[in-house]
Amino acid sequence: MTHAKQSRIQAKKLVNLARRYRVPRLSQDDYIETFFSSLDTPRSLSCWLLYSNGEHQQLVDLKCDPQNYIEASAFRSDFVATEFLSKASFLRLNIDRKEVALEKFFAAEAQCKETNLRLMSHNPWLKTQSKGEWLLNATVCKIYRIIGDGPGAEEIFENGRWGPGSTFHLRGKDLSAANKFRVKSGITQDLVPLVCPSFYSAYPTWSSYTTSLYGEKPFEVVAGNRLLTVPKNAKTDRVIAVEPAINLWFQLSAGHSIRTRLGRYGIDLNDQGRNQKAAYRASKTGAMATVDFSSASDTISSKLVEMLLPRRWYQILNAFRSKYTLYDDRSIRLEKFSSMGNGFTFELESLIFYAVACACCDFLGISQSEISVYGDDVLIPVEAFNLFVDFSSDLGFTVNTKKSYATTPFRESCGSYYYNGISCKPLFLKENCRDVKSLYKLANGVRLLAHRFCNNLACDDELRRCWIRIVHDIPEALRLRVPLQSGDVGLISNFDEATPPKARDQIEGFKPLALITLPVPKYSDDRALLLERLRGGSELSMGNTTYLKDVTKTAVKRILVSEWYNLGVWL
Repeated sequence: MTHAKQSRIQAKKLVNLARRYRVPRLSQDDYIETFFSSLDTPRSLSCWLLYSNGEHQQLVDLKCDPQNYIEASAFRSDFVATEFLSKASFLRLNIDRKEVALEKFFAAEAQCKETNLRLMSHNPWLKTQSKGEWLLNATVCKIYRIIGDGPGAEEIFENGRWGPGSTFHLRGKDLSAANKFRVKSGITQDLVPLVCPSFYSAYPTWSSYTTSLYGEKPFEVVAGNRLLTVPKNAKTDRVIAVEPAINLWFQLSAGHSIRTRLGRYGIDLNDQGRNQKAAYRASKTGAMATVDFSSASDTISSKLVEMLLPRRWYQILNAFRSKYTLYDDRSIRLEKFSSMGNGFTFELESLIFYAVACACCDFLGISQSEISVYGDDVLIPVEAFNLFVDFSSDLGFTVNTKKSYATTPFRESCGSYYYNGISCKPLFLKENCRDVKSLYKLANGVRLLAHRFCNNLACDDELRRCWIRIVHDIPEALRLRVPLQSGDVGLISNFDEATPPKARDQIEGFKPLALITLPVPKYSDDRALLLERLRGGSELSMGNTTYLKDVTKTAVKRILVSEWYNLGVWL
């Protein structure tokens, strides 16, 4: 038997073992207990007692206030303990998370309605009229300088694309770009006169293909988007809107245009690194405040966008958006301009908050060079923090004071948490541990947390007992060792722990075994596949095959690693 055949047989056995394996029923509570006991603080003991005694509502209501601490290490341990189960979906709470999310959504709608009425009023609507007028004009001018009059038709048609998720008419497993070209697409009535006259000349292949499938009416006119909820944390779900496909195509194009223009001003929405590095510096110097908003995307009122954006930009975005949402078989007219699920919401909120922050700094005569924005995560000079909060409130937004920091050494932005320069990024256990991959994820999270506890120089030995307890439940044959950059396809390890074989055939690097997830191939020879290559932006397509990223299979394969990052030994 050849070596290659032996390897294939062994890989198949490991895959079958991984598919059959289930985490022992009582083991998860052991992981949680060991984790809390490894932290060994009064707060971690409280968290374990609340969890083990079924007081899960009290557990998720716990908060860790940085104002109550003077040492970074003490705060970090308590913060990590408090946050560990804060997003757990398996906690027993007397909460209908979907209902909570919908209540929050409709409360945001009421807030937007109040803002719209106030902005349409002829009466003074700002708390301090002269200051408010100055700030409003400065915000409008800043937005105009960034985005200009508006994109041309060629730019809008050129940058259209599909997103990775579902659309109004397409749900299920096959969400590939090819299938989105194949399925009949939805469009809102306001978008029809703007798009349809130029659609054939802009997309001749697409137009002829859809016409051949659906006749002279290839699109279905719909009232707007569809309201859905998806998991968020232990307390609530998240409300998203699933847009009609043609609207989403052009929304993403408009978002790309705004993103490109913001990039010219140093706001790179393709990278969270600027915000994360700025949060680190701010935690040490205290010069910058981190600001977070409550339901930011759901409180962008329609009248506010009309006031702030240049007229052509407003007309384009207003035509692209959905003005109604479908929920429980009823159509609801939206007071907000756009919501999560809209293809330009993220860029639009980033633009507005950046312009507002710059206006506040200009009013106070403060440099705006350090301002950093990523969606609703804003870093602004501390001196401008109060003015920014007040002016944002005038514009209809609500600053989340529990997650905004200006006076303590703690800063949080884009998933990075720092107390006086010390990383306090927590580990979240969100789902039940059911299979090998979930144990990989939890064990790797514990090891990375131990690495952060030693300032990324080694791994804190206090958490080793928890890591060993998790690894103990993984079948020995599946304790695959992989480098940090490979992700949760095995147990992240140092090079000496993994001892991987060298790559062959004059290829530099190493080839450790990993339990990976592969997209399932789907074969096609129609024009939808051609359109995917031309317009869909898919990277998982070759020959007459497209790969369904939403439909996957498990495999054990050797992965090529060119370099190996060591986490350091357990200390």
